[in-house]
Amino acid sequence: MPRVRTASRVWITRSQPGADATARRLLDLGFAPVVQPVLQVERLARAAPDLAGVDALAFTSAAAIGAFASLTERRDLCVFAVGDATAARARSAGFTNVHSAGADAAALALAIAAAPRPPRLVLHPGALEPAADLVGLLARAGVAARAQPVYQTVAAGPDAPPQAAHAVLVHSAKAARRVAAMLRAGEAGRMAAFALSPAVAEPLRAAGFSKLAIAALPDEASLLNLLVD
Repeated sequence: MPRVRTASRVWITRSQPGADATARRLLDLGFAPVVQPVLQVERLARAAPDLAGVDALAFTSAAAIGAFASLTERRDLCVFAVGDATAARARSAGFTNVHSAGADAAALALAIAAAPRPPRLVLHPGALEPAADLVGLLARAGVAARAQPVYQTVAAGPDAPPQAAHAVLVHSAKAARRVAAMLRAGEAGRMAAFALSPAVAEPLRAAGFSKLAIAALPDEASLLNLLVD
């Protein structure tokens, strides 16, 4: 599969502040980033979380960390993060006991269950409409958990793709559905699409992109590798 040429315009669809971080990485690789998020994060107005009996937190997104950290000053709980970027965000928010599963929600659940001292109760602060059922995965692994929605993503930006984009990066299934809905007949055929995972790629399959590639691992480093391999 031919790679996207350097200096090509690459549409970044992820929400802020992650979109700007992705843009900086693309610039370093020699591409021309076009930042036009299709979703934006809205924190849900809630009181401080009930942490009674909770001895670990599980995060599947950096957005959840920012939203949760705004609700409480507690930073002493053990944190399990879905990947390295989310783990780094947890540390920057002040958490010190942080572990990264380095993969996806299923790997995160297994990592929590396999911890030397498995937590008795895990709180999963996350999206109002989560991409994966982490609480269910933990239950099947024998770990008690409950979810607490702390943010939601809503549509953002223009209802049309940026002009003259050669490729599009898509980080979530919800973003993929919006991207597919935004494209008029024939527009996708002029672009290559790069998806973070098979679930993210699925809504893009019928859009008619000139090519559709899926990251080997569900992290941004693997996603960007698709552009240069």
